[in-house]
Amino acid sequence: MELKLYDTLTKEKRAFQPLDPANVRMYVCGPTVYDFAHIGNARPVIVFDVLFRLLRHRYGADHVTYVRNITDVDDKINDRAARDFPGLPLNESIRKVTAQTERQFHDDVDALGCLRPTVEPRATEHIAEMRAIIEKLIANGNAYVANDHVLFAVDTMPAYGRLAKRSLDEMMAGARVDVAAYKRSEMDFVLWKPSKPGEPSWPSPGGIAVEGRPGWHIECSAMAWKHLGERFDIHGGGIDLVFPHHENEIAQTCCAFHEDRMANVWMHNGFLQVEGEKMSKSLGNFITIRQLLADWPGEVLRLNMLKTHYRSPIDWTLKGLEESSKIIDGWYDVVGEAAAAGPVDAGFLEALCDDLNIPAAIGRLHQVARLSTADAAADARAALKVSAGLLGLLTSSASARKADRLSQARIDEGAVEQLIDARAAARARKDFKESDRIRDELAAMGVVLKDGKGPDGQPLTTWEIA
Repeated sequence: MELKLYDTLTKEKRAFQPLDPANVRMYVCGPTVYDFAHIGNARPVIVFDVLFRLLRHRYGADHVTYVRNITDVDDKINDRAARDFPGLPLNESIRKVTAQTERQFHDDVDALGCLRPTVEPRATEHIAEMRAIIEKLIANGNAYVANDHVLFAVDTMPAYGRLAKRSLDEMMAGARVDVAAYKRSEMDFVLWKPSKPGEPSWPSPGGIAVEGRPGWHIECSAMAWKHLGERFDIHGGGIDLVFPHHENEIAQTCCAFHEDRMANVWMHNGFLQVEGEKMSKSLGNFITIRQLLADWPGEVLRLNMLKTHYRSPIDWTLKGLEESSKIIDGWYDVVGEAAAAGPVDAGFLEALCDDLNIPAAIGRLHQVARLSTADAAADARAALKVSAGLLGLLTSSASARKADRLSQARIDEGAVEQLIDARAAARARKDFKESDRIRDELAAMGVVLKDGKGPDGQPLTTWEIA
């Protein structure tokens, strides 16, 4: 079964051919650790986690290298550190902020069921690689020193703009460029800049006497080079990173190493809105992963993110979360305590290999769930559990999921069972008024009853969280 991926650079979906099937390499831009990650940050983490799982399934877990960086040098980090720890030297307070927020990020994405990347490099641990690339660019004539800065000369790369599919004039009109007298061109971007007093600083490249720190774009070029090489298979991130970040990464890496490509495939996930509006603090709809995890299990958030194709915009809604919760609960009811055995469903895998068509793959899971009522019920349950596991779903047991639901709803399972027994006794003595009263009491607790018959033909009442 052929894996096809859409390449933002060529704007075509084509068969994926790794440079080395024994070492498939993927880089995804990670978080800048200065605050809690918001739900928009979760989208690339979840999407590329699914791709990571799929690549491991196809090529073997030991033959896939997934790098997702951590940016730990940034103006926002400096501002947060100065605000939270005003009595400490800035460098010390920065270490405290980045350690705390990195831990928060890991806790949140772990709860979303995401695997840890193979390598998770920190920017500050790769200064030597950044300086080496910058020196190469200066030597190649692609970068120049001006006013204690090192800048990339955009006009030295004729192919600049091919990822964004815009001309220099169009990019200049839409970009927030720093206008500075020492720039040869307004579009030239910073590779290295002098540090302000108290800021993190390192010896500068290009013979600059004062110490400085890297620009944003050079960090990812350096970390990708260190861990994946001069050219690798897949580079991913959000659509908002196409320009200028990924465009500038391509310029730096290709010019430094005389390559025509940095990554063979560029993949980008679409934007996220909340209830039909752009997420922003000013609108009051800025939601962190941590806030959502207080009310919803991580699997529900994960499924809700995956129901929309990764390249399409997604509208994050309460209704969508409620639907996702019901789907997860229904699937757990189907698989029960079935062991994860057997192959991945062929129809599910075919959809997933079509540029991560996860909505179609989820549709196939619904079909498999319905098959569980047929003669091949056991096989269908196993196929559902194994296939969903490739999406990072149904990774718990049914009993653990039920306990999770009870915890989220803050419901006492013992009290529910006692009320159900009392209702059964009332029905047996034909006290239907009391039976209805108990049903209403359970409904007020958020418990829905389902009356039916057991395998022996006797009345059986089951329940679930509303």
